[in-house]
Amino acid sequence: MTTSSAFWDKIAPKYAKDPIADQAAYDYTLDRTRSYLKRTDKVLELGCGTGSTALLLAPNVGHITATDISGGMIAIAQEKVDAAGVQNMACAVETEVPQDGPYDAILGFNLFHLVPDLERSLAQIHAQLPVGGYFISKTPCLKGMGLTPKGIMISAFILFGIPLMQLVGKAPYVRRLSVPELEAAISKAGFEIVETGNHPKGPPPSRYIVARKV
Repeated sequence: MTTSSAFWDKIAPKYAKDPIADQAAYDYTLDRTRSYLKRTDKVLELGCGTGSTALLLAPNVGHITATDISGGMIAIAQEKVDAAGVQNMACAVETEVPQDGPYDAILGFNLFHLVPDLERSLAQIHAQLPVGGYFISKTPCLKGMGLTPKGIMISAFILFGIPLMQLVGKAPYVRRLSVPELEAAISKAGFEIVETGNHPKGPPPSRYIVARKV
């Protein structure tokens, strides 16, 4: 799951202050995620950023570990945990999927389009879940957005703008995935997809997927 941490360390303070782009979509997927979690569950969140989602889910689970490749992000997350006095949440810098499972559920939101080796990460996630355990993710799908003016503009930026920004360290690795490609990769890794939706619809669509290990 390794990708460059320097970019995320640099933007962590700004990232922490940025508002959620679509609050209604965020709240909806948070509620759907809660519906799959139990108060006894051991949960792992990958790519937690500054920990806001993990903090909101902590009251619904037994314990949640929030990880990110960025030490800057995790430092802010830990400050939030300490300020809130949350006892059942741990924060850690991890460049790979932690191998200290099993976990009842593994989460990853707005992460997997940024992972260079998605297939390897999915295999690691699968290995850390018991049969019946849940993998819950939401991923911007940046490929096949259609011929709407907004879709064309975003596609052009992804194809030409992001590579230029990457050359000067202003953008991270980004993988263009279509919804069918993402779902096929998850299924191939040994999961049964039980719920999907685009929240927000986009473009680009942000594909919410609940998958169960089989």
